[in-house]
Amino acid sequence: MTGATGGWQTPSGGEVPSGGEVPSGGEVPGPTDHRSFCRLCISLCGVVVTTDQQRVLSVRGDPDHPLSRGYTCAKGRSLGDMHHDPDRLDWPLADRGGGLQRVSWEVCLDDLAERLGAIVSESGPDAVGMYLATASAFDAAGRRTAELLLRAIGSASRYTSTTVDTPCKPLVSELMAGHPGLVPSLDAEGATLVVLFGLNPVVSHGHLNAFPDPVRRLRAIAQRGELIVCDPRQTETARLATRHLALQPGSDYALVAHLVRELLREGADQGHLDRHASDVHELAAAVEPFGIERAVAVTGLDRDEISGLVASIRRHGRVAAQTGTGVSMSAAANVTEWLVWALQIITGSYDRPGGMWFHPGFLKSLDRRDLGVSAGEPEPGPRSRPDLPRRWGEYPCAALADEIEAGNLRALVVVGGNPLTSLPDAGRLRRVLAGLDVLAVADIRHTDTTALATHVLACAGQLERSDVPHFVDQFQAAVVTQYTSAVVPLGAQRKPMWWCFAQVAERMGLSALPGGADPDSTSDDDLVALLAGRARVCFDELRSSPTAVVAEQAVFGWVEERVLPGGRWRLAPRVLVEQLAALDAPAPLALVPRRQPRHLNSQLRGSLGTARRLDEPDIVVHPDDGAALGLRNGAPVLVRSISGEITGTVRFDPGLRRGAVSVPHGFAAVNVAELTSSTVDVDPLTGMVLQSGVPVTVEALPAVRPEPRRPPTS
Repeated sequence: MTGATGGWQTPSGGEVPSGGEVPSGGEVPGPTDHRSFCRLCISLCGVVVTTDQQRVLSVRGDPDHPLSRGYTCAKGRSLGDMHHDPDRLDWPLADRGGGLQRVSWEVCLDDLAERLGAIVSESGPDAVGMYLATASAFDAAGRRTAELLLRAIGSASRYTSTTVDTPCKPLVSELMAGHPGLVPSLDAEGATLVVLFGLNPVVSHGHLNAFPDPVRRLRAIAQRGELIVCDPRQTETARLATRHLALQPGSDYALVAHLVRELLREGADQGHLDRHASDVHELAAAVEPFGIERAVAVTGLDRDEISGLVASIRRHGRVAAQTGTGVSMSAAANVTEWLVWALQIITGSYDRPGGMWFHPGFLKSLDRRDLGVSAGEPEPGPRSRPDLPRRWGEYPCAALADEIEAGNLRALVVVGGNPLTSLPDAGRLRRVLAGLDVLAVADIRHTDTTALATHVLACAGQLERSDVPHFVDQFQAAVVTQYTSAVVPLGAQRKPMWWCFAQVAERMGLSALPGGADPDSTSDDDLVALLAGRARVCFDELRSSPTAVVAEQAVFGWVEERVLPGGRWRLAPRVLVEQLAALDAPAPLALVPRRQPRHLNSQLRGSLGTARRLDEPDIVVHPDDGAALGLRNGAPVLVRSISGEITGTVRFDPGLRRGAVSVPHGFAAVNVAELTSSTVDVDPLTGMVLQSGVPVTVEALPAVRPEPRRPPTS
């Protein structure tokens, strides 16, 4: 294949050589080692996968990987268990009138294409929607082909996981810098003061900023300078910090507003502001109400803790600060993210060594392109929810159930996700999904959502396909990328995700492949090569490298030089100033999220085999809160919000601040999505449903008596 159409990029040249196996000095029968990289999270740790033909025997860290250096977590080491999971999808399924049944690919794809085509003819292209979930971001060719199928249909009904937990980040980037695609990254080698808000990279490995081998990286920062963690819980990361500030859930904004206020008075880089910032006086006015008394009252921290953080920033001069889901899923998400950006801009820490740099991407190379400037105005929202803004070419997931109920959305294609455990109004969502004319799910294993589907596409897993990390390119710890070939052949009747969507497009008289290419004569590598078309090295060099290729550790200066409107940061976007002024005090008892070592969003539930200990969806509270509420450690409890309720087992943790109720996301039995609503608590600027800082109550439930054991009968 040559040329590039439909949104694909032409590779930068060269033939595609073979590779991928760890050199072993010749043909050796039996187990074989393959170098690859883990695609469960953005850290993309290098792994060595030992296989015996189609069987995965083990997965371990690759000691030669330049960033992860032999590290991999329990989730990464479970790739073999996931590949051989009893719940793996092995063949296509379709509902032919009597529920899901095993069918041939020809029958499944013909039926799906025919139904989608009929819906487009009857109700228009927007009646077909697509939900692109987190897992789809780790299948580069699959996701790109899915997007191009939706584009070829002509539908605007695009939903992604961005609006579930991170829309504050592109919003603030767009409002302050004129472009939504800027990703501030920690200068891990040069920063001497790092402050993390609601972020636990020891477990999560980063939130739009990768932390491969996180313990080593965090210890190095702490030894070189100061590592300060602001979190209601004494997380695994907080235990490595030089200082832990256990603030009230949802109060981060008040702390950062106070920091900005004090540093504008003393400690700001005035020369930098004169050259590269606008609206300094408006920013100062916005944060002026956040004196020390208000910061103490809102955060629950004492004066010395807050003043000590101000003193640290003044002493170091520059600061590198990042937010995680503890912040980005809260009512104050946009405001906190804005103030964290402002904090680093006024101290001259952005786009500078010792602070933060902006990741251009190894494959995307944004620093070598002319980026358009945006004022950050949203597009019109969906017909059923005009109050919800459309941004960056997608509707908020909060609108999904409304659009289905209104009849505007008759078909939904779910790509690599399980919306029943990740989107709001779980009970309502289950009802409306079951009523769709078409619910097609592309995934690697059975989920709560596949049980409702009309069509299930059994897709190749990450060990069965070639790949590059195209959609998480800017989240890496350096300007780095890597290629992997498949390490095992396709099992059963699974097919690459890109092939499935290309076949659907072809059957609808459309094309989702460049130049209208035939899906059956196209390979994974053909498409991966096109996605690497803007890469910093040519594809044959990337393909032949035994491990990841690092172009630069960090790139400084390009945003201020080439991106900022007029070369200036917009320090006080009006909508964010207004949102700050309207924020209420945090609730006395509030929900907070929690990451877990052996659980990832809605993935890995029961996929690690009986030999591995699984994480449980415990409801965690401080012992003093438990005593005050009449709870018993290990007993059943009921958690209520204004939107719904869940039941589960309570566990006391003295490392959690009083006033916080910690529940992990992604479980079906203890489903946090039952506590959220797409009509009650929705951020007006992004349409994100609030999932952190949500007011809740907790009460004890009667213990369930076990059934009496009866002697066996002969």
